[in-house]
Parts: sequence; structure tokens; C-alpha cells
Amino acid sequence: MSKDPVETQALVRMADGTVKQKNLLTGTEVWTVPGRGHRPLTAPTQNVEPIDPDKHGQYCAFCQGRYLETPPEKARLIQDSDGHWQTLRHVPASELNSTVAEFRRIPNLFEIVSYNYWHLNHNHSPSENQHRHMAAYLADPIGYDHVMRVVKTRLMASGNSPEEVEQLDDSQLLPQATGFFAGGHDVIVAKNHYEPGAHTTAELASSGTLTPEEHFHYFDFTAGAMADLYTLNKDVRYVACFQNWLKPAGASFDHLHKQLVAIDARSVQTEAELQRLRKDPAIYDKIIKVAATRKLLLAQNEHAIALAGIGHRYPSVAIWPLGESYNPWEADPDQMRGVSDLVHAVHAATGRDVPCNEEWYHRPPDVPSPMRWRLLIKWRISTLAGFEGGTRIYLNTIDPWGVRDRLLPELHRLRDEGAIAAMRLGDECRITPADLH
Repeated sequence: MSKDPVETQALVRMADGTVKQKNLLTGTEVWTVPGRGHRPLTAPTQNVEPIDPDKHGQYCAFCQGRYLETPPEKARLIQDSDGHWQTLRHVPASELNSTVAEFRRIPNLFEIVSYNYWHLNHNHSPSENQHRHMAAYLADPIGYDHVMRVVKTRLMASGNSPEEVEQLDDSQLLPQATGFFAGGHDVIVAKNHYEPGAHTTAELASSGTLTPEEHFHYFDFTAGAMADLYTLNKDVRYVACFQNWLKPAGASFDHLHKQLVAIDARSVQTEAELQRLRKDPAIYDKIIKVAATRKLLLAQNEHAIALAGIGHRYPSVAIWPLGESYNPWEADPDQMRGVSDLVHAVHAATGRDVPCNEEWYHRPPDVPSPMRWRLLIKWRISTLAGFEGGTRIYLNTIDPWGVRDRLLPELHRLRDEGAIAAMRLGDECRITPADLH
């Protein structure tokens, strides 16, 4: 039987050792040149200092001691005295410190797609529930002061002088707060800035330092927020979900958080994937087949598979849910836990010192094609330069086999220590394209 040329071209090692990759979903071309992949993933951490215990909960604006520095939260996830997890919605400002939020859903202070964008371009205005939430929050004097203070902070950060802001009365400031209650860019913030028990500033709390149980709730809470943002306005066509970890990956704070952004168009990535899926309905099967036949499988459980990514600008790991396609908010608890466990394991094996992006890809609700939910974890360890800009051929310093060889020993160690959930690793994985159906 002749080999499928699409699969053959996806990953090729040349005679000199150069590895050429082609992303089967996007067409992106990537080369890995011999000798460039032996660098360490990160430079030694600079300026490591002891943690000041007096500043616990006060390290950045996302910390639990500074709730009033971020916009009014939409929801929080807590654990009660019996260890049960529950979601609290629209907590009044006067009660913010009555419980400890394991994860919070808050509006982004500096939106990518603003409330004004939705209001002016799509006639968006607060729903009845959003109006009630805003009215109730502002009726609390602590809540009113909180909102006014955050509005002023945003105005000054946007270039207004303190004197200019102070000249504005409340009737001018209050309309600036509407987006806090009816906007479409949210942040899911984790509780801890540093790992519990940490002694130095090098011990940041990351996705990989969460327990598998904590990570599952972080994931499930995020998926619920994504579903909710699809109801923001009838013109929402896509909700982007991503996590930037550390400043080289685009993070404003070295504090664990995800972001969700409602937009009024399908993403460029979505459109490109749809075109390839229509042209080749078996494209997902081929991706899994290439990974399986080239020994690029990393980890597997009943509900998902992790594999070294092929054809990405940065060294990457892809996590694919198994079975019939579904969207994140449609996952049942076992499916969500299966996907979460693999993502958590990859973050833990990668290490908290590696800047990375976690990107979620899913099927927009108005698309009938069976696009698959999948996640990419990209190691942001190189900088794009002139060669890439001029050729649109990207130099990735680590090829997929290099990603595999760096991660598998750590995955085995973490599994042996019980730091990650039980799963099959490397050659223990058994996957066929039929597992996607």
C-alpha cells in the first residue's frame, strides 16, 4: 500500500539531520536545524530572594489579599469545611473576605475586545441579570468605592493624569464601570502566587504545582466561563481561551491565570482548520497516525492522549480528547478530568521555569463540522527573527522527538512519585485513529 503523501510530508528527517515539519491543520512549515536544540529550556533564575512572610497574599494585584484591586468578580470557586467544592456568584464587596477563593472569575481590567466595542458595533448592553448585579454591587458602599477606585486606576493607566481623573465626578466615572459587569473578556485567577510552603521567589505556583484535583476544578471552572461568554451577545462567534505563563509568554503577572475573550468573528485558525477538514475529513486521523507511527506519543488515559506537536513555531505538546468530538463545556466530569490530568502532567513535567502558552481550540457553536477540542502547550523559548519573517519557514529549536525525550523521563518520575494522575506513558500508549470516533 502506497504511503499517503500528506502523512509523509508532515515530518521528514533530512540526510544532514535537519527535521522538516508541516502542520497538517495550518500548513505552517517548521525546520529544526542540527545543533540548535541542545540549549537548556531556561536560563538560570535571576534575582532569587527569600519570600517576605509579611507580604503573604499581597505580592501582586491577583493575590488573595488584594481582591479590591481587580474589577468586581463574577464568580469564585471555594472549598467548604468538608472539602467540597462550590461556586459562589456575584459575591458582594463586603463579603469578599468571608471565604477564600481557590479560583476567581474576574473581568480583565484592560480588555482586548472592550465593552465599548460590543456596545457601539453590536448594540450590546447589560442584560437584566447584569443590571441587577451591577445595581446590587454599587448599593454596597464598599462595592461603590471599589468600583470607583478601579475605574480611576484604569483611566490613569490609560494615560490620564491623576489631576485629570480627580476632576471627574461620579456621574462621569460610573459609565466606565459598565464593562465590569457586561464585558466579554474574563480572567480565571488561581489563589496562590507562590507554591504553598515556598521559601524563595523562584517557587511560583504554576499549573504543574497544582494537585490533579485542583487542576481539574481550574479546568472545569474555565469551561463553564467559556460557555457563559457565548451567551454575552448574539454576535459572539468565538471565545478564545488561553494561558500565558511568565512574561516571555505574554503574562502581565507571574501569577497563574487563564483568559477568555469573546470575539465577533471566527478565528483565522478556525477558518483554516475548517477548510482543511472539508477538503480532507480524515485529517485528524492522519495526525494521530503520524504521531503513533513516529513514536511521538507521550501519555494516555481513558479519555485523552498527549503527543509531541508537529509543525508548530515553538516546541509543543498537543492534548487530544478521545471519542466523539465535543466542546469543553459539554464534557462530562470523567472526560474533563481525563483531559485535565494530561494537561496538568505536561505542565508539571515541563516545569514552572519554562515560559509557555496553553491554547484551547474548539468548534464554534454555529459550525456543524465535527471540529475537535484540543489543547496546545507551547514552550516560548525562542524569538522569531528575520529568517522566519522573510520566508514564513519557522525555526523551531527542538524537534518533536526532542520534546518527547525531554518530557518522558520527567513524566515517569512524577508518576512514580504520585505527583500526577495515573496514566500510560510513552511505549505503553496504544492509540489508533478509531479512538477518535
